[in-house]
Amino acid sequence: MLGMDMKWVAISGSWRKTTDEIERAVRDAVHEIMFRGDGIVTGGALGVDAIALDEALRQNILADRIKVFLPTTLEQYAVHFRKHAEVGTITQQQAEDLIQQLTHLKEKNRRALIEDPDTGFSEENKKEKYYGRNAHIIAAADELFAFQVKSEASDGLGTLDAVEKAKTKGIPVTTRSWDLRR
Repeated sequence: MLGMDMKWVAISGSWRKTTDEIERAVRDAVHEIMFRGDGIVTGGALGVDAIALDEALRQNILADRIKVFLPTTLEQYAVHFRKHAEVGTITQQQAEDLIQQLTHLKEKNRRALIEDPDTGFSEENKKEKYYGRNAHIIAAADELFAFQVKSEASDGLGTLDAVEKAKTKGIPVTTRSWDLRR
């Protein structure tokens, strides 16, 4: 049974680029959150989200203190990631590992994977859908841990969107930043 004073902590960060240092920071934060009896809310993407989910599942076998919001159904999300593997945006291994991780979460606790029933997710509207997912994540959270990574491919605008939404909601925000462009 979940405690009444349990907090839900959103985890947001880069999907494009992580390092061993970033992975350690994410795992340490999630371990601390889960150890104190709180739960995590994240977005089911590659990178920071996948690392956070992996660590949370290690600490919370029942997955009853985990919420993952998807911008569409798991089936449509899998199609999206496999398509990106075909065009080389990500590797086939990354796509299949993420799909397997999310499927595993759903098998452990159907309520932990929150799918958007709108299957109209596409290349044309994915940014809007991802930012909408951020809104759901922040709405479900009592606090945000943001792991912003600037790289050649990204300034971390999705993470900044989550930070702005959390500040607007008035919840505590902890931000760690890395600049990998150097």
